[in-house]
Amino acid sequence: MAERTTRRQELADAAISTLARAGMRGLTHRAVDEAAGVPTGTCSYYFRTRQALLQAAVERLAEADIADLADRPVMAEPADIAQVATVAADLVERWVTAGRERMLARYELSLESTRRPELHAVLVAAGKAHRAVAQDLLTAAGASDPPSQAPIFVAFLDGLVFDHLAGAGALRLTTEELRRHLLDLLYGFIRPFHS
Repeated sequence: MAERTTRRQELADAAISTLARAGMRGLTHRAVDEAAGVPTGTCSYYFRTRQALLQAAVERLAEADIADLADRPVMAEPADIAQVATVAADLVERWVTAGRERMLARYELSLESTRRPELHAVLVAAGKAHRAVAQDLLTAAGASDPPSQAPIFVAFLDGLVFDHLAGAGALRLTTEELRRHLLDLLYGFIRPFHS
């Protein structure tokens, strides 16, 4: 059984690489076989349908994200808000450099999910982990309403990653600039302005 898990992960990783390189149209069972360096038909043996292959890619992306998040320092309450901003800035930096391929594949899958409700459901489930980590970080930082602010924080980070990788703008923040902007956002969460 361990062999099967390893092969499935290998194929899911190859699907992610294929998505990042060739887009959704280039993702075929044969292309994944080639990317993984396995005999033709291997991918279709493990993932009979395109939906099964897409779901495996989403689940593998979620595993990699959880591993990234687990590598970050654990925050005790109350956390230093500057430390939270630094952790978030480091994550964004990692996702636009070492994690670039994963992020591009995620965007391909996200767009495809607008036409495939079953894929959308898998992406939403995988995204719950991101929002839970964000809520924990915001709680540790003393945010005024972590449950409602966490999705905004995740969307902000996602927008930064997207703009760095695929956006038409010229926004290219250094890690220090990113940390400063995140700190501004976090201060707004802790001391919200009410008119």
